[in-house]
Amino acid sequence: MNTLVILAHPSLEASRVNQRWREELRQYPKDITVHELYKAYPDGNIDVPREQNLLEAYPHVILQFPLYWYSYPPLLKKWFDEVWTYGWAYGSTGDKLNGKRIGLAMSIGDKQENYLPEGSVSFTVDEVIAPFKASARHVGAVALPYFAVFGASFQASDEEINHSAKEYIRYILKYQQ
Repeated sequence: MNTLVILAHPSLEASRVNQRWREELRQYPKDITVHELYKAYPDGNIDVPREQNLLEAYPHVILQFPLYWYSYPPLLKKWFDEVWTYGWAYGSTGDKLNGKRIGLAMSIGDKQENYLPEGSVSFTVDEVIAPFKASARHVGAVALPYFAVFGASFQASDEEINHSAKEYIRYILKYQQ
């Protein structure tokens, strides 16, 4: 297995996009492992050694989540804070993420055109995810281009979501090399 997908959605049952993506990911068990944070840690108590061991086992990691208030869902933020520790992920003795390819797969509720300087958000997605890119670089990982579907809250049709699931797999396989 080459890719670990960390799926972090607090209401997965209500998500058309993330449910469909998970369904598609499960069709590739030899290439992709899906790890659902909210399912693994419903109480929010993260098993840090387990998570670090998982990350160490894969050269390619995708963080899949809905973009919430221009950031990650709460458990994913907590996961970063607790798992990417000094002495393990960075620092003079920490380099366990060095060279790993890490990407984001996001469902974004709003329209793509709103994520332009002249759009209602006034920032691009690349600007919004700058903390992720900075964190990846800080630990020596390679921050991959993001994958996203826009209009996830209400505008994306079933056809668009199904198409995005197929494109998501292509995105993952492209960066497994």
